[in-house]
Amino acid sequence: MGVDARGGVIRLDDFNTLTFDVVGTLIDFETGILDWFRPVLGRHGVSKSDEEILSAFAAAEDGYQSETPEKPFTEMLPLIYREMASGWGIEPREEDAEGFGDSIRSWPTFPDTVGALEELGTRYRLVAVTNADAWALGHMSANMGDPFQERVTCDEVGVNKPSPRVFEHVLDKLAPAGVGKRDILHTAQSQYHDIAPATEMGLATMWIERRHGKNGFGATPRPEEVVTPTFHATGMADFVRQVREEQQPRGATRP
Repeated sequence: MGVDARGGVIRLDDFNTLTFDVVGTLIDFETGILDWFRPVLGRHGVSKSDEEILSAFAAAEDGYQSETPEKPFTEMLPLIYREMASGWGIEPREEDAEGFGDSIRSWPTFPDTVGALEELGTRYRLVAVTNADAWALGHMSANMGDPFQERVTCDEVGVNKPSPRVFEHVLDKLAPAGVGKRDILHTAQSQYHDIAPATEMGLATMWIERRHGKNGFGATPRPEEVVTPTFHATGMADFVRQVREEQQPRGATRP
């Protein structure tokens, strides 16, 4: 159970729609970034720890989010590569820039993603809300078994999260289906892109804390503050566990 802004108790079955951040919540983008950069750095004889790579990515993305918020995350990737490479004394190569951008379509899903979405899809409307473009989301969604009833992408909205315009667009898009703000639980790992702005918009949130037990924010830009979500889970499997437990009759014994 969660608590709303007024201190009232909220249950997971109070919602009929889950809006999902995709990259970082359902797609393991940190593994995707590291798997691509390790051999590239190796070719240049550059040694960086995983956290150094992820932190450099976050810093570069943060800059482009501020400078060009209208540019899809997919189009930021080649620019982020160039900035990271230059910062490490590597002469950026166009083929590598294009290769890093293209790599998003093969970034892995988290091990608990597909099964969780299959189960949640029997109870909720599932909606993707991503800073990537439609091309990238098409590939990522296919890797997850195409679980979404609706999709919202940066190239559709014209701006990236954390802009409130993204969440306004989501509400407008879902309104014809009879879905209102109170029906939606926004589910995401990024405090910076999702949890803080969604909370500001008055949406309930489920924070999927993928870096639970780790220090820092990895490849995600650091938020100004960590906002308390309505619900909290350490992964999608934990989210599903909470949904199942809420469905059990009171006093039932867990098997």
